[in-house]
Amino acid sequence: MADRSNIILIGFMGTGKTAIGKRLAQALGKQFIDTDKEIEKVTGMTIPQIFNRHGEIRFRSEEKLAIKKACSRSNAVIATGGGAVMDEDNIKMMKSCGRIICLTARPEVIQARIKRKDNRPLLQRDKSIERISELLADREVYYKKCAEAFFDTSDEEHEQVVERIIRFLRSEKNESGRG
Repeated sequence: MADRSNIILIGFMGTGKTAIGKRLAQALGKQFIDTDKEIEKVTGMTIPQIFNRHGEIRFRSEEKLAIKKACSRSNAVIATGGGAVMDEDNIKMMKSCGRIICLTARPEVIQARIKRKDNRPLLQRDKSIERISELLADREVYYKKCAEAFFDTSDEEHEQVVERIIRFLRSEKNESGRG
């Protein structure tokens, strides 16, 4: 595995992992890797197509490979799929290759962000607040298990969240004596 120079963004769909990840990578001079985009490149299918044709198990298998490949890199900001943390091997790989930051948002904010998109297989039929809340509750324990910091993206512009993450990373570096 690579050193721990990577920053890995985890969190539920619609919390801003890709949008914030791109800006964070640019601000820090790091490469940006979106594991969902990597899966689509490798398979030649969109995430919904993989789910529809081959099911969630196949998708999770592709996701594990994409995370392993991303974790072999250094100096990157890696945005993962929302459910990537539900696999113990993924958690181990991510912890070994970088600092894990979880992006969060309130269910109603997530709903507003994703309601116009049909690229969310787990919410294809039901984008209700109740369904989103249920999935969030299922994943919360996993997010808490591996993230070292949480940033709510509900009420701030992406740039503000990026600034807060950078401040956190710099303060952690200074406090640990490495900076």
